[in-house]
Amino acid sequence: MILHVISAEYAGDYKIKVKFNDSTSGIADFKQKVTTDHRPIVRELSDLKKFKDFVIDEFTIVFSNGVDFAPEFIKSLC
Repeated sequence: MILHVISAEYAGDYKIKVKFNDSTSGIADFKQKVTTDHRPIVRELSDLKKFKDFVIDEFTIVFSNGVDFAPEFIKSLC
């Protein structure tokens, strides 16, 4: 089975409550990723206004600046 994010909602700070198609769920904490990643496009998400601006595409969360993370990575943050 290919893992997909099926729902996501902002949960405060740099956290997103997520549900996956394998019936698991959790709260993914992105704080370390967005504050320490060396890529400027990911670091942009340290601005909470930008971090909160996301949608779910077919498989994962996509932020308004174009950044997305693999569902497996998101699950590892839970």
